[in-house]
Amino acid sequence: MALKIELSYHRRLFLLLLCVSFVTVACFVTFQYRRERLFKAEKLDARLQLCNMQILQALKRGEDPEWIDAGAYCIPDMRLTVIDGTGRIAFDTSADTLTENHLDRPEIVQALAEGHGYTIRRHSHTTQRDYFYSATADGGWVVRTAIPYSVTLREVLAADRHFLWFMLCVMLLISISGYFATRRLGHNITRLNRFAERAEHAENIEDEATFPHDELGDISNHIVRLYARLQKTMADRDREHMAALHEEQEKIRIKRQLTNNISHELKTPVAAILGYIETLLEHPEMDAEQRRAFLEKCLRHGERLRRLLEDVSSVIRMDEGARMIRKEKVVLNNFIEEITEEMALRPPERRLEIHCDFPAGMEMEGNPALLGSIFHNLAENASAYSGGTDIFISLAENTPECYTIVFADNGTGVGEEHLPHLFERFYRIDKGRSRKMGGTGLGLSIVKHAVMAHGGSVSVRNRAEGGLEFRFSLDRRGGL
Repeated sequence: MALKIELSYHRRLFLLLLCVSFVTVACFVTFQYRRERLFKAEKLDARLQLCNMQILQALKRGEDPEWIDAGAYCIPDMRLTVIDGTGRIAFDTSADTLTENHLDRPEIVQALAEGHGYTIRRHSHTTQRDYFYSATADGGWVVRTAIPYSVTLREVLAADRHFLWFMLCVMLLISISGYFATRRLGHNITRLNRFAERAEHAENIEDEATFPHDELGDISNHIVRLYARLQKTMADRDREHMAALHEEQEKIRIKRQLTNNISHELKTPVAAILGYIETLLEHPEMDAEQRRAFLEKCLRHGERLRRLLEDVSSVIRMDEGARMIRKEKVVLNNFIEEITEEMALRPPERRLEIHCDFPAGMEMEGNPALLGSIFHNLAENASAYSGGTDIFISLAENTPECYTIVFADNGTGVGEEHLPHLFERFYRIDKGRSRKMGGTGLGLSIVKHAVMAHGGSVSVRNRAEGGLEFRFSLDRRGGL
């Protein structure tokens, strides 16, 4: 089985660039070599043409070709041939008699057509040697001179080796530059390919290093940033979806729990009322005083049932429509006056003195009923369960955005283990005492929801001096 060798993009690109560079340099060297050889051949031909013209001038003066000394006119070891217009050789320095017709020789044909011509290298059948031929035609005569194609002549016509070495150096520089350029480009392509693979598998790409500042790097950085933004958007969408799903499930759970709690809470007063009524019906002979006591107990349980239904209605309304609650300008000082007046009407054992240091005219956007329920439920809770004598209401923080209010009593407080559960629906510390006092277990839950409906939060702690301290904030703009 043949082993498949996978070259990296950088190496493939470098080999391609190397091949293109080699072909380009090779073509240029070949062209330059031919051009230089042609230039040197023309230069040698020009020199021989000068000799040919001198010999033609001698022939025009009537000198016999046999008496012409070629060496005196031009170059030693030069072969001289004189040909008439019919192609017959009149004189040749290399042979005594030549019967061949020379009209088909390339340099002769070119000389008769253009006045002069040359052939760089051609083999002579007469002397069995290679020559460089140069011919000149004038006045019906053709004078041809030839130089043996020896080592010396080859060196004369050879290309300049310095140029060849120069081109090799250029090729080397191109290769080195191409290697580093393709390595940088290949590295970017490889990183971009790796990023594409990670993106295909939906991997996190926040730790992806920045690409270099070039055209490909800028494009790559844009792609990475776009994918990161898309990934973040999708993650936020999934988070919001999960949060919405969790919230919906939590609402279903709370509604189910609320339904169960309501069912449980309703059983006690309903059972009590039914029991008293049945007793009254079964004993018509019951005296008026006992009958009145039973009816008062029915009324008390009925009143507790009414308060429970009202509180449940308030909780459900705040759960489902907190953002749709109508809001208007409200002065918080009015609620303090209301609970102060209500507290004065309570029996002495449940009456607490209100101490408030609110500045005048504490206005905000809000729902009067919900804001009133905060102060009324906290006051009711302190009156029913704290065992204290005083309520302290103070403004802890006042900013253009919100009020932070502290509502405290000087009662006994509660166990630390109960503090995290005080705002839960139907949570009671002493269930028997709470029912006896007419509590529904929803008061502090209503406080929490009313505060949240106005863009705030609420917390509770035991005071060092004794009693509970509720701290809550209200958005002065109504939580919008």
